Amino acid sequence: MAKCKYCQKDVTWMKEGRKNVPVEGDGGIHKCEQMENMRNSLKKLEPKTLSAEEIAKYEKAMNDNVKEKGTGRKS
Repeated sequence: MAKCKYCQKDVTWMKEGRKNVPVEGDGGIHKCEQMENMRNSLKKLEPKTLSAEEIAKYEKAMNDNVKEKGTGRKS
């Protein structure tokens, strides 16, 4: 058993297709208002809203992060 990090109810995580879904003790899918509000408040980032400079900045940061960690492959 685990606890919902939003409402602290006991939930069990079950695999449904390719997703893990929180399930309450009675077998129903757990959906609390706090969790729904969190999901709806996530900022949606559209590629068309970014300038070319901003995209280049994000790409450089991602590439630098990969270089710091290494590729994980051995040659």
